[in-house]
Amino acid sequence: MPTTTEPVVRQLPQFERALAEGDAGTAVGIVDELLDSGVEPAMVMIELISEAQRRIGDRWQRGEWSVAQEHTATGVSVAATEAIARRVRATPVSRGRIVIGCAEREWHALPALVIATGLRERGWNVTFLGASTPADRLSAYLHDLGPDAAAVSCSIVGALPSTRQFIEASTGAGIPVVAGGAAFGPDDRRARALGATAWAPGLREAVEIVDTLPAVVAPAEPLPAAALAEQQGLELAHRTVGETLRERWRPQDAFAPGTAKHADLVTVARDCVDQSLYTLQGALLTGDGRIVRDTAGWVAALLAARAVPGDSAPELAGELARVLRDYPRAVELLRAHWPERS
Repeated sequence: MPTTTEPVVRQLPQFERALAEGDAGTAVGIVDELLDSGVEPAMVMIELISEAQRRIGDRWQRGEWSVAQEHTATGVSVAATEAIARRVRATPVSRGRIVIGCAEREWHALPALVIATGLRERGWNVTFLGASTPADRLSAYLHDLGPDAAAVSCSIVGALPSTRQFIEASTGAGIPVVAGGAAFGPDDRRARALGATAWAPGLREAVEIVDTLPAVVAPAEPLPAAALAEQQGLELAHRTVGETLRERWRPQDAFAPGTAKHADLVTVARDCVDQSLYTLQGALLTGDGRIVRDTAGWVAALLAARAVPGDSAPELAGELARVLRDYPRAVELLRAHWPERS
């Protein structure tokens, strides 16, 4: 059995071309060829599928790909992962049951599918709930299935509040929960703040950590009341605050209406505003100001890739502070962690 990434690395350019062309047949064929040659499913998912997905996100951020291209490519990656999942279902169940899914408002199901497939390969009896699972539905699954553990994937900071609800539903039933995904950042700080039993940075870590979970856990500790109240206020006001911000912060006006750049920036501006507001909610719940700093860098990179002149990213922070004057903790996070210049 191959023990190096060389066979996968050789196939990565062809796999990327299949994603760019929306060619699921070729992508699945590459995966099947690697598995037939003895490459471990986990290696294929980490070094081929996940790496290609990371590159797709970079291309969108640089303005090289549209959202439609990104979604098409992700659909192909899902098909390739499902091809692996079909293979590993033949693995005998040798461990307990685990429920895996995404919290409500998290529609990026591919990372959770990768984890589910990796755990199934290790002998777990996996129930995969998919994208955007409401907490009440999760509670019903937990009651009906009585799993040994749960796992939640969160890729976007906008889903951190609902991820907290996922964690509450799990730990409230005494079931340990592993949290993972890009929204949790580089360490366990956010996952612990939200009450998760454990945090896993990737597939290999997740399959090891699940084996070490306690049989029963206590309910997650309550979140700080003042921060929670402000986060819930932002949640309720998101639409109206977002509309106000999009009227006041308009990076698209650097280009003539009717041009492709203007149209692209209308979409980018909406994403920047929404992400910034969600970021503040996540920072309030976790107490981690790094989320704000990271989002500021993300906004600046999006705008720079589209040649938007001036300091539009710091200008967004200024508008946020003015519009959110009734949310003092959120404003404090902005002032402490959003750079004054791009």
